[in-house]
Amino acid sequence: MKIKVNTFTVHKKFPLQISRGTTSETTNIWLKIAAEGIEGWGEASPFSIVKNQRVKNQRITTEQLLQEIKSAIPYIQGFHPWQRQEIAVKLNQLSLSSGVKAAIDTALHDWLGKKAGLPLWQLWGLDIKKIQPISVTVGINTPEAAIKRVRDWQATIAVKILKLKLGNPLGIAADKAMVEAVKSVAPDIRLTVDANGGWSLQDAIAMSQWLSNQGVEYIEQPLPVGEESNLATLSSNSPLPIFVDESCFTSADIPKLAYSIAGVNLKIMKTGGLTEAMQAIHTAKACGLKVMFGCYSDSSLANTAMAHLSPLADYLDLDSHLNLLDDPFRGAIVEDGILLPNNNPGLGVSA
Repeated sequence: MKIKVNTFTVHKKFPLQISRGTTSETTNIWLKIAAEGIEGWGEASPFSIVKNQRVKNQRITTEQLLQEIKSAIPYIQGFHPWQRQEIAVKLNQLSLSSGVKAAIDTALHDWLGKKAGLPLWQLWGLDIKKIQPISVTVGINTPEAAIKRVRDWQATIAVKILKLKLGNPLGIAADKAMVEAVKSVAPDIRLTVDANGGWSLQDAIAMSQWLSNQGVEYIEQPLPVGEESNLATLSSNSPLPIFVDESCFTSADIPKLAYSIAGVNLKIMKTGGLTEAMQAIHTAKACGLKVMFGCYSDSSLANTAMAHLSPLADYLDLDSHLNLLDDPFRGAIVEDGILLPNNNPGLGVSA
């Protein structure tokens, strides 16, 4: 198989601030795998990774992703796209970043769907009528700016769920002010909260009780990575379900967390592709957990890939491409707040 790599830069309509920083643009990677006259596409995007308390914000850069892909090509180009298991073994031996694995695995699945002449959701036998509405994200902001962001979302799509980024460096009083501002202009829209590890245990307990009274449905990643031992204490004192994101990358992370949380946020760039995402979904469900899909600064290419698995998810936060001024791809479309993959073969993504 032949492998080609290009980069593309996307700019956010609204810069996104979370507890660890602000992002306004990213340069992502478009990977193409060709064989038998068929071309499969995948995407790798840079993101911040936190795996221990000593490393606060280690970024997987575009340059690192490109270097890894180029170093891997000589080892995998001799395979055929049918040989996904053998390719996966080789990728693991090369110790590649999860984003690189995601791009390759997604491209292989896209190739498979195109070869079969079926969209992935249909190839997997999934029911797209079961897809839940996506949430759209409001980053950490002043109350006035948060209101502006909500109104822009409402002018863009039929908003069913708002995800509010909390963990404001100014403290939980600032978090509360933003929640109250959003509720003032969107009193009937479902609310969820993501603190991106921005709270202490004490603040997380206090906020869980306060947010419950505001009608919030769940809290995502309230505690920093490295404080997973406190999740059980938080869950036992929280009236709201607790989900984790940064604390969970693959299926191997799920069983050790299952006793202390209610759900996991799976992202294609963390899992390393659709193959592991599927395994993580089934692992989570076997452990009695809810499943959410999320994204980083991904375009329609990566979000459409996850949309094909969406019938298996309880919550969906696949909105990053909707905040891009210059998304180069077209794939899944939003209908009445639901991100739906199309009926075209493979991912069904065009440029």
